[in-house]
Amino acid sequence: MASKIDPTGPVPPYRQIAAIIRERIEAGEYSKGTRIPTESEIVETFEVARTTARRSVALLREEGLVETVPQRGTYVRLPVTAADRSAS
Repeated sequence: MASKIDPTGPVPPYRQIAAIIRERIEAGEYSKGTRIPTESEIVETFEVARTTARRSVALLREEGLVETVPQRGTYVRLPVTAADRSAS
């Protein structure tokens, strides 16, 4: 599973990061109720700006994959599989 992004590629970095985290959720690496990496961890891991990290988490939240609990972190909402995503 890819854990590097291409900052000069055609897909914006925040979408690449969201795709990596989404793949990890679908693979079960992050199960329901599990905290995903913090913005700071995303910044450090992918060497991106905090705004990029924030946008990647916001995209996952918009997709309904995660929910953010103030002062606690962002957690996986549902166990999602590729079959579930293609059905919607």
